[in-house]
Amino acid sequence: MLVTLGFLMVAVFMFLILTKRATPVVGLTLVPVAFGLLAGAGLGIGDMITDGIKSLAPTAALLFFAIIFFGIMIDVGLFDPLVKLILRMVRDDPMRLVVGTAVLAMVVSLDGDGSTTFIIVTSALLPLYLKLGVSPVVLTVIAGLSNATMNIIPWGGPTVRAASALGLSPSDVFVPMVPSLIVGLIMVLGFAIHLGIMERRRIGTLVLTSERILEKVGNGGSSSTGSAGTGGSNDSEDDGGDTGRFIDGLDPKRDTLRPKLLWFNAALTTILLVVLVMDILPIPVLFMIASSIALAVNFPAVKDQGEAIARHSSSIVSVVAMVLAAAVLTGVFQGTGMVEAMAEWLLQVIPDAMGPHLAVITGVLSIPLTFFMTNDAFYFGVLPVLSETAAQYGIEPVEMARASITGQAVHMQSPLVPAILLLVTLAGVSLADHHKKVLWRAGLISITMLVVGVGLGQIPF
Repeated sequence: MLVTLGFLMVAVFMFLILTKRATPVVGLTLVPVAFGLLAGAGLGIGDMITDGIKSLAPTAALLFFAIIFFGIMIDVGLFDPLVKLILRMVRDDPMRLVVGTAVLAMVVSLDGDGSTTFIIVTSALLPLYLKLGVSPVVLTVIAGLSNATMNIIPWGGPTVRAASALGLSPSDVFVPMVPSLIVGLIMVLGFAIHLGIMERRRIGTLVLTSERILEKVGNGGSSSTGSAGTGGSNDSEDDGGDTGRFIDGLDPKRDTLRPKLLWFNAALTTILLVVLVMDILPIPVLFMIASSIALAVNFPAVKDQGEAIARHSSSIVSVVAMVLAAAVLTGVFQGTGMVEAMAEWLLQVIPDAMGPHLAVITGVLSIPLTFFMTNDAFYFGVLPVLSETAAQYGIEPVEMARASITGQAVHMQSPLVPAILLLVTLAGVSLADHHKKVLWRAGLISITMLVVGVGLGQIPF
């Protein structure tokens, strides 16, 4: 009975999410409660959920303060010099423009939000693509690959979900996968160079001074999305509002800029990332300290600190609410014994010869499964069952979590991901054209990251 209820709970949750009949927060809360009661949890379901919340509280704190920290760094202009440097380095070379797109997208992706990354990248660089005659599809491909590869950072969606679903620390999942991440980013740069060279050969070298480029970006940024082929005229009203808001966020005269604190903010961010990788303190604690320092130094007035936090409140609420709601699913899964029952059933249907290779199998399955379903459905519905089964073969949950995040390069290109829809809309590119160029490259990156993880022993073969 528990096996049937467990699979039905996963199926109902996935159906509601995939068909958009419920938000992840609603699905993660109501579906487990209903099936937990059917499983006989009774009033004990409250204790199950409380246990789940306790285990996920550090993850919620991590997301809360990571969003605040990187949001502040964007507000105060930490990344503005990089944007200007890229614009000056591009000059009249399409290849430099494409590589610059990759670098900018990678850096801005540190905030863990794909939508923010794509709006900043397109608003800053799309005018150059149009002026030089470089295909906007190249922009969407490189920006999409850069953000997707960076998406496994600890405060990003998949790593947090995998850690939350299996009751792990995000740092334990992420830090050993840094070599895989580096290799993935190198591959993105390789693709950027290749596509840039192809565009250079296609259109030739144009004469365009850096001053005219900067003038185009500075004066035409707010209208750049409207000039992106036919895509500009088809933007929805909501997208247009978001675009304007983030283009204003790159305004060199915005009130939140702190040019005198540039080196301080750069040093603070560097120290944070170094200490994070060294794993000296828990990641939530690091971001709590760093965010507090950033707020106190950049916005000494209490009112300004409150406004700085409020500017990013929508992202904070949606992500943290999702994590806390996930505690309901994980708590019921564990508390009712569904996970154990489903794992025992899977042991009976999976050939013994395949059992020791479940980590690699999970990594391979994550590529198509996360493309056709949301991260919520995969990490909270599928991964716990696979992990429990793999445990019977001596494979640790953290190893399964690492394998499961390697498919994110493909997942982020899915039409189920709102950020990628925003990217192609802003660039005036059809999703089909984007997929033709990006999917095989994304698949190659995912497989390579999995192979590197296996080769270095972070994922058992």
